[in-house]
Amino acid sequence: MLRFGLCAATLLAFFAGGVSAGTLQEVKSREVLNCGVNAGLIGFASKDARGEWSGFDVDLCRAVAAAVLGDPRKVNFVETTTKSRFTELLSGEIDLLARNTTWSFSTDVGLKVDFAGINYYDGQRFMVPKALGVSSATELNGRTVCAQPETKTAMNLSEYFARNNITYKLVEIESTAQGQAFYLEGACEVFTGDASELAAIRATFQAPTDHLLLPDVISKEPLGPVVRHDDDEWGDVVRWVLNALISAEELGVTSVNIDEMRERTDKPEIARLLGASGQFGEMLGLDPEWAVRAIKSGGNYGEMFARNIGETTPINLSRGLNLQWTEGGLLYSPPFR
Repeated sequence: MLRFGLCAATLLAFFAGGVSAGTLQEVKSREVLNCGVNAGLIGFASKDARGEWSGFDVDLCRAVAAAVLGDPRKVNFVETTTKSRFTELLSGEIDLLARNTTWSFSTDVGLKVDFAGINYYDGQRFMVPKALGVSSATELNGRTVCAQPETKTAMNLSEYFARNNITYKLVEIESTAQGQAFYLEGACEVFTGDASELAAIRATFQAPTDHLLLPDVISKEPLGPVVRHDDDEWGDVVRWVLNALISAEELGVTSVNIDEMRERTDKPEIARLLGASGQFGEMLGLDPEWAVRAIKSGGNYGEMFARNIGETTPINLSRGLNLQWTEGGLLYSPPFR
């Protein structure tokens, strides 16, 4: 979610003309992908004690590196914050922003960036201690709520409470980390943010089951990877890597069976996806097996979801809206044809 109020005109004026539009060629020449990720959100992007990155967004970065550079390890992970992420993207410090960022009008049009698709359908919710004894956001009248001021999170919060004719006291925070500390210390009774973010934060608590994510969803937060505007060749690569991961799950292609599927499939779309027919790699400026490498790097969309944030992980997220469209969800890739 866009939580930091940036001046679009200032950013655009500062960076105008400062970044080449040839990111694909730059990445190939550099032989490493600079991928901006969350500075630390378990399940999505976090480092272990050895400095090794893992997570749902990390896997997307690695899939792009595998497709473009032939090796998912050729990624330089750059830690970004809500304040720094767009500055780093627009300045060229990172090639791709792959962290919890909402596709909204003000971000897309105001900042002149391009979203390469949606990899997680989310929404803003509330986390409370179970001891508070509430089961719905409509019961939060008069409560203290931690949120960053002058952000989309705060705007959603204000609009929701006004719409339901209830009041709250805003406890201003400068960062998610500070909000988490305030919440655990009791400085605020309620913590609000994207549901996936709250679930990831709760998983780090000593007693996660003592905290409840209220069922009320107060906003739409379609999250997805972001590239610079007017860099269509690079945008196509990132977009179709994401689509390949989504399509692979729909078509039954996994990191385990992919080689057999490529050799023996009688389905034209699978053959095109995996480079056994057609010229899709050439059209992207890549070789025929770009999607094979992307899928092998961390699995298809479903494999990535289950391993990093699914119901068998501490994050314990159900697929929900992120189910394939064939299963009642919103997940949908344009066809490979």
